Amino acid sequence: MATTVNITSSYNGEFAGRYIAAALLSAPTLDKGGITIVPNVKYKQVLKRVSTDGIIRNASCDFDPTSTITLTERVLQPLSLQVNLQLCKQEFREDWEALSMGYSAFDTLPKNFADFLIAHASEKVAAGMEVAIWRGTGGNGSNDFAGIMTQLTTDASLPSAQEVAGTTVTAANVITELGKIVDACPAALYGQEDLTLYVSSNIYRAYVRALGGFGASGLGANGYDNKGTNQVLGDLYFDGVRIFMANGLNNNTALLSQKSNLYFGTGLLNEMNEVRVIDTAETLGDDNVRVVMRFTADAKYGFASDVVTYGITNAAN
Repeated sequence: MATTVNITSSYNGEFAGRYIAAALLSAPTLDKGGITIVPNVKYKQVLKRVSTDGIIRNASCDFDPTSTITLTERVLQPLSLQVNLQLCKQEFREDWEALSMGYSAFDTLPKNFADFLIAHASEKVAAGMEVAIWRGTGGNGSNDFAGIMTQLTTDASLPSAQEVAGTTVTAANVITELGKIVDACPAALYGQEDLTLYVSSNIYRAYVRALGGFGASGLGANGYDNKGTNQVLGDLYFDGVRIFMANGLNNNTALLSQKSNLYFGTGLLNEMNEVRVIDTAETLGDDNVRVVMRFTADAKYGFASDVVTYGITNAAN
C-alpha cells in the first residue's frame, strides 16, 4: 500500500528567512560571492558616495575650506515577490521515499516531504534570481526587478568611453574582445583589489578554450601551463583582473566593475517573509500540494562611472 502523505507547514518572519536565504542566495552570482549582499533591507537602503575636488592646498594659519564635497546616492529598494506552485504529490512521492530510505547518493536527506518540496521550489527561485540580477526587465507586470545590465541601458551617467561594442565572441577573438574591456577601464579603477570582469558563460568558455593554445595568442601548441584543453575552471584572470562567470548574463555581454559597486538587497529578517506548504487533500479532495513563498529582492550598481559595459546599448548616450 502506498504511503499516504498529508503535510501542511507554515513558516513566517525570521524562521521563513532561512528557507528564503537558501532559495535566493543559491543563485550562482550570489552563492559564489560575485556581488555584495545586503541581507536585511527593511524597506530601502540608500547607497551614498562622497566625492571631492582637489583637497590639498598650500599651508596657512587659517582654516580654508575651499574644497567642494559632492554627495550622490542610489536607492536599493527590494521588490515584494512571490512564488505560487501547485505540485502533484504522486510525481514526487517516489523520489522522496527513495531518499528517506537511503537509496540515493544525496548527502543531505530532506527531513520531511515539506522540506523536499521547498527544496524543489528553491531551485527554481535561485535560477530566476540569477537571471533577474543581471537582466530582469523591471517593467509593470514583469514579475521581477530591473537587472543591473537593464539599468545601465538607460543611465546617462555611464561615460560613452566606457561602453564597448560587442560581437559574437569565440576562442579566436576572445583575447581581443576582453582586451577592449580592460583598455576602457578608468585608471583609478584598474588595480583595485575587488575589480572583477563579469562575463557570460559563452565568453567564459571561449576564454578557457583560448587558454588551450594551439599556437594562438602566443600560448604555444599546448596552451597555458601546457595543459591544452584540460584547463581548470575556477579563478581565471585576464590582464590582472579576475574573471567571474555570471550565468545570468546574456550571451556576448560582460561588465567590468568592483564587487563593492554591485549590490543585491533582500530582507531575510523581514516579518513579511513567508513560506507555506499547503496540502489540499482534505479541503479539495485532490492529491496536490501548494507551495507559497513571499520575499523581497533587488539589485543595483552603485555608480555607472565605475563600470565598463560590453555588448549592451545605452539609449541615454
